[in-house]
Amino acid sequence: QMQLVESGGGLVQAGGSLRLSCAASGRTFSGYTMGWFRQVPGKEREFVAAINWNGINYADSVKGRFTISRDNAKNTAYLQMNSLKPEDTAVYYCAAGRTNVPAIEKEVYEYWGQGTQVTVSP
Repeated sequence: QMQLVESGGGLVQAGGSLRLSCAASGRTFSGYTMGWFRQVPGKEREFVAAINWNGINYADSVKGRFTISRDNAKNTAYLQMNSLKPEDTAVYYCAAGRTNVPAIEKEVYEYWGQGTQVTVSP
């Protein structure tokens, strides 16, 4: 089992920045692809970004504004979010999966955090 705990969410004005963190425990962190997803009520959970040893993927909607990174020594993944927009408002989840590529499909991720709320005001 791997436990994931997100932090760093909050309320920010449009154009502002937030950095989300995802602390992992229980498994060898470096061997997992780490992903960020987000969900708003009534909608499917959608891909935001993913990172592993083979590279990084971003959703088109966040390219150029969000940056995913990881620190394997600290067992932590990050999502730096800049130039935030009201449409970025969602619950953000981190996830871990054993994939060869930085996968965008939520179905391949085995472990999920509890989520952290991000609210962007106009």
